[in-house]
Amino acid sequence: MSQPISDIAFSPSVKTVQEQMGSRKSYARMEQLSGWSDTITAPAAAFIAESDMFFLATVNAEGQPYVQRRGGPKGFLKILDEHTLGFADYSGNRQYISVGNLSDNPKVCIYMMNFVDGTRIKIWGKVEIVEGNDDLHSRLVDTEYGARVERYMLIHVEAWDANCKKYNTPRFTQEELQPIIQPLRNKIATLEAEIERLRASTGK
Repeated sequence: MSQPISDIAFSPSVKTVQEQMGSRKSYARMEQLSGWSDTITAPAAAFIAESDMFFLATVNAEGQPYVQRRGGPKGFLKILDEHTLGFADYSGNRQYISVGNLSDNPKVCIYMMNFVDGTRIKIWGKVEIVEGNDDLHSRLVDTEYGARVERYMLIHVEAWDANCKKYNTPRFTQEELQPIIQPLRNKIATLEAEIERLRASTGK
């Protein structure tokens, strides 16, 4: 019998704690019925296409973890096929912690969140670093972004799962708030103009 995909996260130690805390039976049922997926399904693809950031977790040879925020325009994390994601790695602060960690250990975990509705997904996989590839350049690079591309990161997806929305405080971007704020600004401008007109008509 093949191992459940969720074993990528549910190690024997994790399962022991689940057993101790009373949650192992429910997760065992999940593993038998549906379980996690290693395929980027349509709902996951739609979520990724609307995301403008994610957190990338890596670990070095000594086991020291590091989490880095990656951001860009919506959809900068591209879906290359149902098992592969990719993004262009631009020149930044030149610390290269994630890149160095990946040379020790290609395993990663990506955490993505919709801060408006609280939806979250986690993706486990292995990163392949590619340099000087014209095909990937055309598929992954944002031509309007002026930074220099140093490499391309391909994430070979091994598992992904969605989290519940509980306890997530909604947060909104300027773009999301603009349709709400702009009518209020317009109304304020109209009222201010009316006040000035009334002042002028009364000489006050």
